[in-house]
Amino acid sequence: MTAPVLTVEDLHISIGGKPVVDGVGFSVGAGEIVTLVGESGCGKSMTAFSVMGLLPRVAARKKGSVRLNGKELTELDSAAMKRLRGDEMAMIFQEPVASLNPLMPIGKQIAESLVVHRGLGGKEAQRQAIAMLGEVGIPEPAMRFHQFPFELSGGMCQRAMIAMALITRPRLLIADEPTTALDVTIQAQILELMKRLRAETGTAILLITHDMGVVADIADRVAVMYAGRIVEEASVDAIFDEQRHPYTRMLLSTIPRLDGEAKTLLPTISGAVPDIGFWPEGCRFSTRCPLADEQCRKTPPLAAAGTDRRAACWHQDLIGRLA
Repeated sequence: MTAPVLTVEDLHISIGGKPVVDGVGFSVGAGEIVTLVGESGCGKSMTAFSVMGLLPRVAARKKGSVRLNGKELTELDSAAMKRLRGDEMAMIFQEPVASLNPLMPIGKQIAESLVVHRGLGGKEAQRQAIAMLGEVGIPEPAMRFHQFPFELSGGMCQRAMIAMALITRPRLLIADEPTTALDVTIQAQILELMKRLRAETGTAILLITHDMGVVADIADRVAVMYAGRIVEEASVDAIFDEQRHPYTRMLLSTIPRLDGEAKTLLPTISGAVPDIGFWPEGCRFSTRCPLADEQCRKTPPLAAAGTDRRAACWHQDLIGRLA
């Protein structure tokens, strides 16, 4: 087997001395799509920012290893990380308008990566940037090339950000809610583009999303996060067929079903993700879990739970009782 493109081990991140990511580890292989799922506040985006070397100033990586093609990124200085970003690794951000330069036409922002990282001339970079704008579903791409972010809708800015990330065909692509602002037709087009990218170039993709429909459509493996930790990881088929953690089971139960009874309330998970610094002792889902008991005051290890699967729960044999 070839070594993973991205390997994260025992990653710890804190804000103001309080942990927000607590011992997270996973890998993404060449041509593989791994999704990170979970409610807001679980630490998914912070994990992605740490991989890219883009943690906000208020956050700090306390320990952990992040390797890209075997290269330890945590040991690189800011200049070396800057050379990697946009070349070997790229990220689609959740807030595209805030991530684009308002003083530069979007086309030049996309072409810039080709000039800097691929050494292309201005005309060839412009040609490829216009072609990529068309690939992500932006109409009249030659005209849009010269427009500024404020002249585009939020959905178009999102597609421009996606074009910027894909233009250099990076070895690793991190996508943080990449299709949130897009209608379903464009969403399907973007997901198909990402599938084609991984098939043609072997790009490893780490996708952060709340949309389990997107997960079912595109993922090879799924890592479920809760309160700074991964609580379950398995292939996408295994996750949907049988869950080994109550949180995963309850998360999937909230998805509307076409064969469900009409005019009924959707299931919900009571409570909320605990605030950082106020995580409960032991299993952090215990305050919301119907199966919780005294044993759950001890932290369950993220251990093997079958073939190519890990889960962190003391009561995996009881999960079938949950609705």
